[in-house]
Amino acid sequence: MPGPTAASPAPATPPGPQLTVRRLVLLSIPALLIGVLSALSLWLLEQIADRLDDVLWTNTPQALGIAPDAPWWIFTVLTATGIAVGLVVWLVPGHAGPDSATTELAAKPLQLWVLPGLVVVVILSLAGGVSLGPENPIIAVNVSLAIALVARIAKAVPPELTGALAISATIGALFGTPVAAALVFTGMVGEFKMGGSLWDKLFLPLVAAGAGSVTTFLLGGGFGTATPLAPYGTPQAFDLLLGAIVACAAAAFGLVGIYLFPLVHRAFHALRHPMLYITLGGVVLGLLGMIGGPITLFKGLEQSGELLADPDAYPPGQLAVILLVKMAALVVAASAGFRGGRIFPAVFLGVAAGMLGGALLPGLPLSLAVACGVLGLVLAIARDGWVALFVAVAMVGDITVLPMLCIIVLPTWLVVTWAREMLITPADLARERPEASLPWTGARSAG
Repeated sequence: MPGPTAASPAPATPPGPQLTVRRLVLLSIPALLIGVLSALSLWLLEQIADRLDDVLWTNTPQALGIAPDAPWWIFTVLTATGIAVGLVVWLVPGHAGPDSATTELAAKPLQLWVLPGLVVVVILSLAGGVSLGPENPIIAVNVSLAIALVARIAKAVPPELTGALAISATIGALFGTPVAAALVFTGMVGEFKMGGSLWDKLFLPLVAAGAGSVTTFLLGGGFGTATPLAPYGTPQAFDLLLGAIVACAAAAFGLVGIYLFPLVHRAFHALRHPMLYITLGGVVLGLLGMIGGPITLFKGLEQSGELLADPDAYPPGQLAVILLVKMAALVVAASAGFRGGRIFPAVFLGVAAGMLGGALLPGLPLSLAVACGVLGLVLAIARDGWVALFVAVAMVGDITVLPMLCIIVLPTWLVVTWAREMLITPADLARERPEASLPWTGARSAG
């Protein structure tokens, strides 16, 4: 990319410390440390959740001589998960942090004594089959730990930068590549109060994200492997229209869930006590799991692989049921006080929507159809075009769909840009009964 010529004026320098080479090299040390530790904390959390998952869904059913996918067992586990999470939110100091329905991906630091309860409820939710991912809570945990650690060993590093590095590192670890973090931070670095070019500002987040993704790779984790779908191949003009239809329809479907979100959140929280509304959430999730089956449980990444491994095994009617049940499960889980993120379930919904679109539009190659479905759902729920493009390509493992997606994302963005985000805002909370008056909190703020 050409830089400014000798005749062109020099760009204005924002206020704040300059990103010299020496400063970048020195700050790379805490960035590497944060990257490694963030990946380790994510890995440890997922390892514990996987062990509990085995106990709940494999070992215990085998010991009892029952099928782990029996509808009544699905109902029992999810109801018990709701009760357990409700107890932690009610009784553990810090009440497991703020309601994830009210938090974005870029988390604010929490006090350290809040983190144990948050970690416990995330593990319970991941293992119990709740339709939420780990992204929001683990980012909050890593940001809080990183700021506390760096404040002790490197006081010259600003807390804001430390938090940004922890976010980037965790995103790199979650997706197994620093590319996702780079795309997310491209829209955030403008807020950094330091001079330098875009790549100067991206340097340290990329160091942290790279360390996080490499650590995840060495530990055997990652976002997943490429699916067995046939490559899309040569772009066709008519596929732009069909792909845009699938992506826009998927985004519109996501907006239905988004508009129901505050209504469902208000309905659950009208019960006021976490033991009541979280337990009720577990019961409702159990009923939905009985209808949709095991494919509609959990965060959805492994289940996406199951769908794509044998697309012919899922007729359009079954895909429609899966979509409706999973969307309902996501809205209920996010509304009922469980702690977790919404991006991973959105990916599963996008895969199912893309497969349904490919079945209803047989002229559209399945690889492009799935990518468009993921693009539409993730764009609606995450409201980030870069992340939507990245995840769509990653899920089909086919870079040939990217030129088409770069065009299809434009009309899809027009569908979602005017709509509300999947987030409970202070205005939404003002319509509910204020948390400060709830007898169970014992304090004005849980987080």
